[in-house]
Amino acid sequence: MTGRNAGRVTGERVQAQQSEAQQSEAQRFAELFRAVYLTFHRRDGPRGQLPGASRAVLEHLAIAGPLTVGEAAGHLSRAQSVISDIVSHLERLGLLERESDPADRRRTLIWLTAAGHDALRRDREVLSLDLLGGSLARLPPGQADTLIAGLRALVGLAASPATVPDPAGPERSEGEKS
Repeated sequence: MTGRNAGRVTGERVQAQQSEAQQSEAQRFAELFRAVYLTFHRRDGPRGQLPGASRAVLEHLAIAGPLTVGEAAGHLSRAQSVISDIVSHLERLGLLERESDPADRRRTLIWLTAAGHDALRRDREVLSLDLLGGSLARLPPGQADTLIAGLRALVGLAASPATVPDPAGPERSEGEKS
């Protein structure tokens, strides 16, 4: 007997082939993703009309909820006067509004208007919904749903911890280990 474990060598070869196949699939997907981005990205000028500081204020409010100017300044690590100027500008644009705090009428909260929510949504869009919608509408029935379900599954798998199978076989409980 040569002392070599043929099963282990074969298993390693199979794992290497599976890894190569996964890399090939990943490369093909990445190429298609780039093509999708280049085909469907927004072409309506600069991505959003919101300056970075204004976008930061709107995004923070969308996540944190209504805040006072002072609270927003603290969260964003900016001077209260700077945040106050930004808020006043966004209020003039109709993207924010000031309202009395129902719990304490002495406090004034700032909050997004419907137009503010819409501006954020548009600013976040990377792809042209018109271009994408037109192409999806021309797919055979059900294919758009399948494509979307597949992408949703792919994103879901990236968010969950990977399970790597043990080459020695299925895992055994602590009591079964020798």
